[in-house]
Amino acid sequence: MDFNLKKLTSDAGVFFTRAVQFTEEKLGSAEKTELDAHLENLIARADCTKNWTEKIFRQTEVLLQPNPSARIEEFFYEKLDKKIPSRITNGELLGQYMMDAAKDFGPGTPYGSTLITVGEYQKRLGGAEREFLQTSAINFLTPLRNFLEGDWRTISKERRLLENRRLDLDICKARVKKAKQAEAKAAAAPDFQETRPRNYVLSASASAAEQELRVAQTEFDRQAEVTRLLLEGISSTHVNHLRCLHEFVEAQVTYYAQCHQYMQELQKELSLITSGHRKAKVLYDYDAHDASELSLLADELITVYTVPGMDPDWLVGERGNQKGKVPVTYLELLS
Repeated sequence: MDFNLKKLTSDAGVFFTRAVQFTEEKLGSAEKTELDAHLENLIARADCTKNWTEKIFRQTEVLLQPNPSARIEEFFYEKLDKKIPSRITNGELLGQYMMDAAKDFGPGTPYGSTLITVGEYQKRLGGAEREFLQTSAINFLTPLRNFLEGDWRTISKERRLLENRRLDLDICKARVKKAKQAEAKAAAAPDFQETRPRNYVLSASASAAEQELRVAQTEFDRQAEVTRLLLEGISSTHVNHLRCLHEFVEAQVTYYAQCHQYMQELQKELSLITSGHRKAKVLYDYDAHDASELSLLADELITVYTVPGMDPDWLVGERGNQKGKVPVTYLELLS
């Protein structure tokens, strides 16, 4: 207990002395040891990296999850080291609503069948979005977060330690300067009755201060080197973030390409529905009896439609560039 109290008192004294030195430097009444230009440049570059990484990280979070409440929820899950629950995307939810509505309206009605078609593609779009969000969070957000919560915290800790070592060094410099001034003053105006003892005490005080200065200088130089090595590692951080940025862009390209493909397919499906064309699955093999008919293979998909005056037991079937009549009983109309 006594040891802890002494340590606490000592730490408080060191903190107060540093605070006085820092305040006097700000007021211009105390000298300050400047860092070398290379180290200052590394510090400025590191601060720039941290500030922009933080901004890019926060804005990417907003892009991937626009809902602030959901972001706060995910933040608490991360801090509690719990798995974030899987969340259905808006596209998937919309698609499910459309397909549920089609059941009530009647899947065989034009509106119901169209709702089913659009709903299926909305769910595909939502699935593509969910995959994009997961990929981006792992490949882009996680490395940025690791830098801010890992590497940067280490760098900040060492920089604070460097600043303390600098303050200690300047405090020691001030003490040496003060001790030498007192020694010079005593030598200039000696007291013949106390010259030896006073000069001896002042000389010892200056010697002790110089010893403390040498120790402080060594500790400052060592900490400056440690900090420099950490700051030079920012270059490798840039390389890592560059790779992650490429992966993020690739994920976006894949996502938007999928969306474009799905929307093109949906547009084609809707145009078929609007024009009376429908998709049909062939139930059985069928061999054409003449050139006006189209041969069929079981399980293949074809496009069918009717023309005015046509026998209701037959439809016109298309497969690529091939076209011909097909019997309705051999088909299962899909939409």
